[in-house]
Amino acid sequence: MGNLPTSPKTRKTLSTLDLLNLASTAAERAAAYIGSVERPLDPLDWGRKAARDFVTDVDRTAETIIREVVLAAEPAGRVVGEELNPEIVTDGLVWIVDPLDGTTNFLHGYPWYAVSIAAAIDGILEAGVIVNVPRGQTVTASRGGGAWLDGKRLSVSPIEDPGFALIGTGYPFKDLTSIDEYQGQFARISTGASGLRRAGSAALDLVSVASGEFEGFWEQRLSAWDIAAGALIVREAGGVVTDFSGRDLGVEHSSLVAGNGAVHAWLLTMMQGDG
Repeated sequence: MGNLPTSPKTRKTLSTLDLLNLASTAAERAAAYIGSVERPLDPLDWGRKAARDFVTDVDRTAETIIREVVLAAEPAGRVVGEELNPEIVTDGLVWIVDPLDGTTNFLHGYPWYAVSIAAAIDGILEAGVIVNVPRGQTVTASRGGGAWLDGKRLSVSPIEDPGFALIGTGYPFKDLTSIDEYQGQFARISTGASGLRRAGSAALDLVSVASGEFEGFWEQRLSAWDIAAGALIVREAGGVVTDFSGRDLGVEHSSLVAGNGAVHAWLLTMMQGDG
């Protein structure tokens, strides 16, 4: 994605293009590493952060690779990463990193996992990159510059009728205390939509919204690193991304509803049981 900015002058004035190039370089290097290693077959080698939530040396190494690339260009920047530094910060230049979104898929050999990196300045998302590792596809977006996949500009689906809509979702799996609420949402949405899918990577689900494969997506609780890059990509593809109340999302942990304008609005009514 071009040369990394290294001069002191450039370090002080990283443009949106600089940020996008850095995120792309870091994501592609991390994806190349993930694609080169063998997944640990023995579950005893799968570290646990919580029940049903795994972390491996692959996650940690990929995040280290990303940190080295982005901080070499601007040491004053900070990284918010799922594995090594999960505390949310928003002032100045912040990189929001999920080094392996879909770890459980990776561990089982299910080919749907990604590297996700976003760059924000003072809480405003400026650039986002998601690499679909098994497919070798890189999706990029910059604020005001559109969302792109392999030279093709992405656009959300034009389908507005929920009856023809394919909707992505994420099931509660870490904290099951809200499972009853989710089941209500699932019942209402599945009744009104043409189909629901749960593939196990929120980053790639948001790419599917941006590319028009999904008309919408919702999940009860996601971390900032799950959604930062994907949220920018969906918005730059003409979609809408909010929490369940309809509030625009920044760099934060939150519920999430995404879609084209019409399906997003419909999903919001489904969250409240008003449909």
